[in-house]
Amino acid sequence: MEILDTPSLTRDAMLLPDTGEPGFGVYVHWPFCAAKCPYCDFNSHVRHQPVDQERFAAAFLKEMAAVRRMSGPKTVTSIFLGGGTPSLMHPATVSAILDGISKHWHVPNGIEITMEANPSSVEAERFRGYRAAGVNRVSLGVQALNDRDLRFLGRLHDVADALKAIKLARDIFPRMSFDLIYARPGQTVGEWEKELKEAISYAVDHLSLYQLTIEEGTPFYGLHKAGKLIVPDGDQSAILYEATQEIMAREGMPAYEVSNHARPGAESRHNLTYWRYGDYAGIGPGAHGRLTRGPEKIATATERKPETWLELVERDGHGIVEQERLGYDEQADELLLMGLRLKEGVDLARWQQLSGRDPDPKREEFLLEHGFIERIGNSRLRCTPSGMLILDSVVADLAC
Repeated sequence: MEILDTPSLTRDAMLLPDTGEPGFGVYVHWPFCAAKCPYCDFNSHVRHQPVDQERFAAAFLKEMAAVRRMSGPKTVTSIFLGGGTPSLMHPATVSAILDGISKHWHVPNGIEITMEANPSSVEAERFRGYRAAGVNRVSLGVQALNDRDLRFLGRLHDVADALKAIKLARDIFPRMSFDLIYARPGQTVGEWEKELKEAISYAVDHLSLYQLTIEEGTPFYGLHKAGKLIVPDGDQSAILYEATQEIMAREGMPAYEVSNHARPGAESRHNLTYWRYGDYAGIGPGAHGRLTRGPEKIATATERKPETWLELVERDGHGIVEQERLGYDEQADELLLMGLRLKEGVDLARWQQLSGRDPDPKREEFLLEHGFIERIGNSRLRCTPSGMLILDSVVADLAC
């Protein structure tokens, strides 16, 4: 496919403050995992032979050059190394990727640079290598704090591994977050509250808390369809969600997005770029991007299979297989879909500029009267806690 054209990182700079602007992020996808979790529908792949990291790193740099021609000059506000399991990368691979980003775009000192890591692949020496390369925030896939549920979720680590990884992350990186999955089979509110309070005692400033969802194409989907895996129903899930919000707010880490909680000022800058509907470059197998070109945004997607992506990049200079021009209406819908996930809500003036209209007064009045949305002055619109429980319906109503 023909694509549409259009300084080194300082290692120990202080993290820049959040400006409230959408920003420009760079997402790099490392697609390999040591094992595939039974709930996971992400683009992740298990390889039983060593991955040629030098070859993949060279391909990442080559694709960056192609995406840079599309994006034009930009100032990067965040970098995210996701996957898969990026902590399977050698520190030298991470360093090459980060140096490549700083070659193609302007990377100010002190921006957030996050890497995802699994506790089973954490080593102190490797963590120190990532820190030296420029990573200043790590996000750990802990998922549960009891060994029974870790086994159920197909994780390779146990609680002891998780606590060791959390301690290393706290010692080595300026910022650290970890993920937990709740609404697990048979989980009670009391059990979840106890586990959550334990997690808060280990956390520094950020937790991502996701409800277990059954995704088509995963092993859990087959078990669930056969009646062999029973998860909490909608009412019980709502109770667990509401308990989560109450506990986290009481402990000083309120939700700033549906599933993400942070102490004030510690929100994930990269994920805020997505939810504020900023631009981002997607690099690597299965990565998605959004790049503004004049009045349009270009939605990009790359080949998902790692080896096929690698061959495409080496042959064509990039692995982009989809490019879609998003007009104003599509951008307005995406802005709502992303922005209403945030506690800060949506910038109404920006939505009106894209959509060319005001929200439908009857639909807005209905949602206001039922307590699903609220205005913040005259400039922003957001979901209430009740609205967050039916977020998809609220977005659909407002987008009509």
